[in-house]
Amino acid sequence: MPASSSDLRADDILALARLSTRPGAVRAMLGWLTRRTGGPAVLVGDTGRVLAGPEGERDPAVARAAADAVAELRRRGAPSAVLGGAEGRPVHLIALDTDPRTYLAVVGPDDPHCGTLLADAARTLALCWRLEQAERARRRIESAEGHSREAVLHLLMVGSVPAAQRIAGALRPALPGVIQVYVIECPQPRRREIARRIDREAGGGAWIVPCPVRPNHVIALVPPETGPPGGTGPADATDPATGTEASTGTDTSTGTDASTVTGPAPTTAPTDGTHPADATHPATGTHPATEAHPADGTAPATPATVGAVDAPATVGAPADGTAPATVGGGPPRPPRVSLDRLIVRLVPESRVGVSERVALRDTPTAYEQAIHALAVARNAPERRAAFGGDLDVTVLAGPAGYRWASELLAPCLRYAPARRADPGPQELLGTLGSWLSFGGAASRHLKIHRNTLAARVRHLDELLGVPVSRSLAAQSAAWLALRLYTAPQAAAALAQALPGQTATLEAVLGTPAAGTWARAQLRPLEQAGPATGLETVRTWLRADARLPAAAAALGISLPGARKRLTRAEDALGRSLLTAPSAKYELWLAMRALGSL
Repeated sequence: MPASSSDLRADDILALARLSTRPGAVRAMLGWLTRRTGGPAVLVGDTGRVLAGPEGERDPAVARAAADAVAELRRRGAPSAVLGGAEGRPVHLIALDTDPRTYLAVVGPDDPHCGTLLADAARTLALCWRLEQAERARRRIESAEGHSREAVLHLLMVGSVPAAQRIAGALRPALPGVIQVYVIECPQPRRREIARRIDREAGGGAWIVPCPVRPNHVIALVPPETGPPGGTGPADATDPATGTEASTGTDTSTGTDASTVTGPAPTTAPTDGTHPADATHPATGTHPATEAHPADGTAPATPATVGAVDAPATVGAPADGTAPATVGGGPPRPPRVSLDRLIVRLVPESRVGVSERVALRDTPTAYEQAIHALAVARNAPERRAAFGGDLDVTVLAGPAGYRWASELLAPCLRYAPARRADPGPQELLGTLGSWLSFGGAASRHLKIHRNTLAARVRHLDELLGVPVSRSLAAQSAAWLALRLYTAPQAAAALAQALPGQTATLEAVLGTPAAGTWARAQLRPLEQAGPATGLETVRTWLRADARLPAAAAALGISLPGARKRLTRAEDALGRSLLTAPSAKYELWLAMRALGSL
């Protein structure tokens, strides 16, 4: 018994409903309509441009016929019509309920009931088209916001804090005055998931940016006090290993619960909770925040050795260490889970490096700290680590040292580009700093082509008169000069220098303060033993930090040399093989002690 027209119509509506649930529903429905009616089905905008069509449909004649029909329908002001098309092929048109107006057109159909079918399809197609347009708009907004957040991070890294705060204030959240930087190494497809979780646990106060240089890194600027007040955290943090739920949050006195502390043991801070007034950061010259103190003003406990485990603090815990009781005398609350621990639970294949608490202006320092901590976290069983070392190199120089730095960079500072499009002095210094930090990946950081980066570095070689593109010695000198030149005390120190006074790198590294700094840098390697000791690192530095040449000089295989340097990273609590690397500090330290 042949099917009735009502049964066929019901089958058609059911088929359209099923197609509407598929990915790419609009294109799938247009393909089905093309097969069902015997004529190409397309969506046409009010300007006559074909917006969507069945897969593989690119017939110019169909596009012209549909565009002419849409123009005629708009002239008439009708919602639908059957119009004569090119070569006698009729065009069935119906306006979809969308803004801007979109039309469903079928050119030269064979089905005599095409009008009814198009009327039924128009409702479902309009919904699917609006959904696809909304998704495209969401992606555009997300991309624009991502680029804006990346721009804020870039401004912070180059010291333009007021500009970064203005942009962040418009985007929200506002940048916190004190931060910890988290660098999370994870599979690229899970970066968005981790970003959402960090934002949730930080109460929307974190500034989260997918790393523009490394596609498997997420950078988060997190206020040290995360989570809701009162010691209660979200209850839906699930441990993937056990399937149980855990409360989440961080210790409000330290902001982190990383169980591995990298670098040399920190010194005991003053018991009044104040920060040293003369401690300045080498990159920005501002005062870095020192280790946080509990609210009672006592000095924090100091780990005795690298890798010592700090017990996680619980917000609201009594001084005797017992679990806090709930209001009304109920059972004690479970301890809160720190943010870094939560991340490695959420994504077991991730690694997390956490910086110390620093002022917002010291974001470059905090980022380097987090990278160094991440190098240790890669080999730590907990897969997370917090930085506990010292990056201040301004102790290396007095007035003469700042004069040396300004003289080394003077050719670049005095450079006048021949064309307006050529980079000026500040852009060249920014390129130099980015290249020293990231190497070839600086092209992604600076958003320039790799050939443009290579040309700029060659230009810097000529301007500075030293081969920064090839020699680790020249790179280390340029790195130190940049650190000293950008320190805020540099201008005052230069004013104190004697007229005509000159300085050399050897003089800068020959001071007693430089010797003390150098011995502190190398002490962890000396204590680590011969397998990860000074000789391996010294050989690597003599080979301009090139691993194959270092392996050949040591008489071992390339994997063996890499393994030794990985152990040296653990001993130092610093990154060597991954940029930003501590190779410049180590080269300067060995040069200061005359061992290189």
